[in-house]
Amino acid sequence: MLPIDLHTHTTASGHGTTDTIADLAKSACQKGMLLLGISDHGPATPGSCRESYFRGLPMAPKKRAGIALLYGAEANILNPDGQLDLRDDILAGLDFCIASIHPQTYRSPAYHRTSFWNNRQTTETPELAKTTNTNAYIHAMENPHVNILGHPDDQHYPINCECLVEAAVQNHVYLEVNEASLAPGGYRGETRSTMLKLLRLSLRYRHPILLSSDSHGARDVGSAPLAEALAAEAAYPRELILNYMTLDQLSGYLKRS
Repeated sequence: MLPIDLHTHTTASGHGTTDTIADLAKSACQKGMLLLGISDHGPATPGSCRESYFRGLPMAPKKRAGIALLYGAEANILNPDGQLDLRDDILAGLDFCIASIHPQTYRSPAYHRTSFWNNRQTTETPELAKTTNTNAYIHAMENPHVNILGHPDDQHYPINCECLVEAAVQNHVYLEVNEASLAPGGYRGETRSTMLKLLRLSLRYRHPILLSSDSHGARDVGSAPLAEALAAEAAYPRELILNYMTLDQLSGYLKRS
């Protein structure tokens, strides 16, 4: 069980659960966690909440059901320029931001899917797709409000791992090891080998990482056994995993310098 889980979703994300922030907080408290992060999908996700939801989060209570809370967003990377679906003035009011590519919202001249299960490729040039996707991630990480790169392991969006890790280090952004990506039969394909490569490259720089449940609802909050096992296989030191840090240490890492 993770003592800190920053990547979780409520009913505001528009799919996967009807659980509220309070429901997730109660679950996290019952599991003995230290801190829960709420990171609902940005407004470009079909059915998700509007900008007003994220604008109001800074006024939400920082503790519920005995558990400390951080309020963030999983913003959608929209295009190869790294444009996000939340404005900077809104992101500035949040505690953290995860930037991710999702098939419903990312559009590239090299490659896109219209749904999780549609693998239609718009180009037969894999290297062009790899360069375009890597640039999209890098430009997103250059946004000073982005702290975490969400599931950069999707096999439908190939990347240059070396360039991605170098940019993450330079921009003080942390790569996520996503439990949902590693689940057998997941829609992102065979993500394990890519994520293991990213971990080993990150470890060369002794750059911190984040493990995430990507829980949609209260049940799986804090649960990321596959992500924990992969980090252990990469021999990632516990002191470089954000989930095991003190709250003061985590706060320091989430402040972009």
